[in-house]
Amino acid sequence: MATKFTASQSVTIAVPKQSVPIQHYLRQPHRLVNAMVDNSRVQHISEEVFRLKMRPLTFMSLNIQPIVDMRVWADANGTIYLCSQGCEIRGFEYVNQRFALNLKGYLSPHHDADHTRLEGKADLEVLVDIPYPFSLTPKAILETSGNGLLKSVLLTIKQRISHHLLADYRSWVSSQMEINQIVSDKTDISILKVDC
Repeated sequence: MATKFTASQSVTIAVPKQSVPIQHYLRQPHRLVNAMVDNSRVQHISEEVFRLKMRPLTFMSLNIQPIVDMRVWADANGTIYLCSQGCEIRGFEYVNQRFALNLKGYLSPHHDADHTRLEGKADLEVLVDIPYPFSLTPKAILETSGNGLLKSVLLTIKQRISHHLLADYRSWVSSQMEINQIVSDKTDISILKVDC
């Protein structure tokens, strides 16, 4: 019999003012993926789909490693959405055949006068048929442990996004300014040549 585990996590991030608004940066969903998970554990499947190799997890002395296919896309306003497309559990075939994961979330820019903030939420749900002898554990204990594990996964992702996303945004703005300067310099040189 399947047991359901759930967790939700909200995030609010103050965004320091930069010369390029963050919604331009957010139109590149792969940047959010790289902020969520170390780049070495991400495989680009298609323009919007990424395979994320999560860190190994321990639940009731079971060691499992989820591999999640995640669709990540942005709308015209810079809101990023993510939705799981599939999941494989490595390390325990019994669990892999009786496991379903559903992750949905968003991250959206909001502007108030001179301030910008990102607000988001992620909802994670797992359905799994717990193998014997772990299935003999009282349901309340299973649910508390499972919900706690999912909450810790979402909290880790929140912390990574809060730190890595803003650092990557600053770096991206800096690179955009350098590109604009190079283009501007080349344009100035072309004008000088024409004027001569």
